Amino acid sequence: MSAPEAVPGARRTRIKICGLTRPQDIDAAVTAGVDAIGLVFYPPSRRCLALDQAAALRARVPAFVGVTALFVNPDAQLVRGVIDAVHPDLLQFHGEEPPDFCAEFGVRHMKAFRVGAPGLDTAAGLARACVSHGRAAGWLFDSYSAGYGGSGSSFDTALLADVPRGAGVPALVLSGGLTAETVGGQIAALKPFAVDVSSGVESAPGIKDPARIRAFVQAVRAADAAPDGFSCGAPAG
Repeated sequence: MSAPEAVPGARRTRIKICGLTRPQDIDAAVTAGVDAIGLVFYPPSRRCLALDQAAALRARVPAFVGVTALFVNPDAQLVRGVIDAVHPDLLQFHGEEPPDFCAEFGVRHMKAFRVGAPGLDTAAGLARACVSHGRAAGWLFDSYSAGYGGSGSSFDTALLADVPRGAGVPALVLSGGLTAETVGGQIAALKPFAVDVSSGVESAPGIKDPARIRAFVQAVRAADAAPDGFSCGAPAG
């Protein structure tokens, strides 16, 4: 089943697929129509890439598809090495990096918040953390777990109630436990600027499934085309 056609004036939720490790996964994501792909530079992750691997994958990404480099509490040398070798469009900081560190590299960045972590386990605490990272281009909300990202777990979205929204505020990016079956309901409820998925489109850690990528993109487009307040799951077929 093809994705629903866009309706003039309708919402268009952007889509990022994170943790890609193989050329064929880049191709599958681009063919499905995603807006951005994410490359991981966090050694404990099974999705982590060496610089030469990442540069080869980045070269496969066409114009008008963004490339995000994901870090978790990195040192500045690693970040600068990735910038020089991979030339990402956006940096994503997924640990406890302070605002000044995130902003020091001359590349736009997105700050991730692990919702439910100490200090991020109340609506007020989460909102304060977001405001402290006001120089970010986006705020990404992921679930809190022992690891960093790609856990497949969701979080209590009620904790986003006090997060600022609107013009001049970093874009809201939703992650954490998203799949083709769940993303439509989250879009209907929260109307994020973008959604970010990793394990929800995998057959194994770091191995993306083209069919799951297509189903996820179709589910997002269906949710965008649905009337406000109507939750649309993954399209059949």
